[in-house]
Parts: sequence; C-alpha cells; structure tokens
Amino acid sequence: MPRLSEVIAALDNLWPAERAESWDAVGTVVGDPDQEVTRVLFAVDPVQEIVDEAVKLGADLLVTHHPLYLRGTTTVAASTFKGRVVHTLIKNDIALHVAHTNADTADPGVSDALAGALDLNVVRPLVPDPADPEGRRGLGRVCELTHPLTVRELAARAAERLPATAQGIRVAGDPEATVRTVAVSGGSGDSLFDHVRAAGVDAFLTADLRHHPASEFSADRAAHSPLALLDAAHWATEWPWCELGAAQLDEISDRNGWDLRVHVSKTVTDPWTAQVASAPTSSAMGAPN
Repeated sequence: MPRLSEVIAALDNLWPAERAESWDAVGTVVGDPDQEVTRVLFAVDPVQEIVDEAVKLGADLLVTHHPLYLRGTTTVAASTFKGRVVHTLIKNDIALHVAHTNADTADPGVSDALAGALDLNVVRPLVPDPADPEGRRGLGRVCELTHPLTVRELAARAAERLPATAQGIRVAGDPEATVRTVAVSGGSGDSLFDHVRAAGVDAFLTADLRHHPASEFSADRAAHSPLALLDAAHWATEWPWCELGAAQLDEISDRNGWDLRVHVSKTVTDPWTAQVASAPTSSAMGAPN
C-alpha cells in the first residue's frame, strides 16, 4: 500500500499547487505523510456530512474540490463547525487534500469534466493559461455540440446529466434559439462574461450568476448577439470533476500497483434543499387587472 506522501505526490502532479490562484488554499490540510492509504473518497465539499461518510467508508484520504479554511483561522476547536471536521478527520486517521483553482485550470480539469457530462466537444480553454505553451490549460472551456440543440433542449440535457438539485437549470434568453457552440465554466462564472462575448459562442453554462451582471449581460446580448445564459447549481457543475479525479487516481494506482479503492461521494451538499415556483400572474408583480 502506498504512503500518503506518495499519493499526494501523484495528486500534485495532476494539480500542482503553484497553479492555484494566490488567494486560494489548496494542498494537504490534515494527514500524516507516513500513513498508509488503501481507500480514497472524492467529494466537492469538506463538510461534516462528507467526513462522516468517509469514516463510514473506512477511507484513509478525502480529496475535495473546495478548501476547508479558505480565509484562515485561529482555532480548530471542536465547538466550531470546521474544527469539528478537523477533529473527526484526525481521530479517524483520515487525511484531507484540496484541489481547487489548480484543478479548475488543469488539463483535464473541472470544466472538461462538466463538458464531458453534457456530451460537449471541447475546442479550447475559455481563458487560456499563458504559461501553457500547448494552449490546453486555462479557465472554462469553449465547446461544440455534435448536433445543434435549442436552448431549451440544452437546458433539459443539463438538468438530466448533472446531479439533481433544488435549483435545476435557470435560463436567460430565447428558449428556441439554436445552439451550436457553448462556453462552460464549473463553479461561479459571471466574472467571465467578457471572455464569453469574445468567444462568439451561442450559450454560456455556469453557476452562481448574479442579478446585475446577468441583467447587464442580457441587455448587451439583446443589442448585439442572441447569446443564452444557463445557470446551474454551483455544486452540480463541479461534481463531475470528482468522477474525473477518481478515474485519474485509479489509473495512477493501476500503473503503480497500489490497488487503491477510489470512491466518489454521491451525497448532495448543495446548500439549497427546496424550491417553490412562483405562481403565474396575469400582470406584472401580480397586480390586479
């Protein structure tokens, strides 16, 4: 069985820490480099529910996309939510390793996994990494559909292929417009609108689209090009990366004769648990006729 340090070295080759954003907190959070690793669990969020799942599974290593302490801390007391996570991990000899923005821009990375889940053909990064001479790494992906779909059909495909969440898929734009090219970005993507415009795509699928950026983008879209927005749940757009990362580690394990057992959590950790649709009205804001 490999030691944790060997498995972490392999993960660092996939997602080098130096490629993370300067504000990010990636790498190993908890773990003894000399401990043996036999079972690994991949998940999006390092929350208590996932840690409890790792304990029940008998995992030695938990790999998550989101950091545990993104902004630092002065305490790991078990009386705090994140401190309880740390205590549970240490008491059960479970290491925690984080690959966040270094996995976003990897080749393949988070957006490649999202594109793959939607059966899209990746053409190039949406925001290329200037340090990559091959032009394959970067944030987001510009993709092509094998066969054109309407915006409505693409949204339905996303709702079917991505993990189910209370939010589902929100759409801005003409539902019957034809889509041949799509930009995708796992996680929050409304900071990428300028790059999406420059890419000349028919639609942009991402998460966490805020009111004002989406409203301004939609107004500009109406004036220039009929580009549709598809807004999915943040967790759902990043979960496919867990399957990609698990498959990559499986391949490394086979190559090295490690015989690791690698699992992907299917626990939904999206914070939104229900949605109540607005009642149809006969006039704006439900005002009486």
